Amino acid sequence: MPELPEVEVCRQGVEPHVLNQNVSEVIVRNAKMRWPITPTISEICDEKVLSVKRRAKYLLLETSKGTLMLHLGMSGTIRVIDKNTPVIKHDHFDLVFANGLALRLNDPRRFGSVLWITEDINEHPLIKKLGPEPLSSDFTDDYLYEMSRSKTSPIKTFLMNNHVVVGVGNIYANESLFKAGIDPKKLAGKISKKRYFELTKHIKQTLAHAIEQGGTTLKDFTQADGKPGYFAQELLVYGRGGKPCFICKEALKEIKQAGRATVFCPKCQKN
Repeated sequence: MPELPEVEVCRQGVEPHVLNQNVSEVIVRNAKMRWPITPTISEICDEKVLSVKRRAKYLLLETSKGTLMLHLGMSGTIRVIDKNTPVIKHDHFDLVFANGLALRLNDPRRFGSVLWITEDINEHPLIKKLGPEPLSSDFTDDYLYEMSRSKTSPIKTFLMNNHVVVGVGNIYANESLFKAGIDPKKLAGKISKKRYFELTKHIKQTLAHAIEQGGTTLKDFTQADGKPGYFAQELLVYGRGGKPCFICKEALKEIKQAGRATVFCPKCQKN
């Protein structure tokens, strides 16, 4: 599914086309998403998009009246297209602009969402309890260490808890733990401050580089212009279970943690 870098790449691709543009029409072809598309969503018509932001994996289009909150779910993609572009299967929602462009959401599994929020977006239940952004100044060297004290969950599960830090999804948790040399099965509360400092550094570097590369295209993700992301070509462990480690040549091991695939090197990630 799209993770933080993919959503940030989407935000960067969308912003130049919709910022300061007026919404002229809303087209809902299928309101049955993860949550029903907000019935009052037509209130956004005639509103100007004042900013295009991202919080965790949510894309936020802010207007003076409210915020359109989009989530790509498991398989969603957003494209900026000419409003007259023919509709294809699973094109569920269009936000049409006065400049003739449209923001179109395609979502085969319909796990994504389109919500119109008129209250303070930071107080919305989906946003309010989220942890800090990993590329922000709030995600400091000390933060993960302090949050991990007394935690008995495995470090990889701990990293993927959005109440701890947002956006370190499965792919990037695998990659960051490998680069930091940390066993993904080790309990979060048993890892030293020094190791957490190293992990924080690699999380930031890995996510930033993935954004530079346009995200990771595995199955579903493409950028707003339809081009694929290229970070998949640089993955060191994710998706490589059974293949030799690039560093020590030992076979990478693949296990399941909380229902998600974890790939690691039993030699390089002993600690």
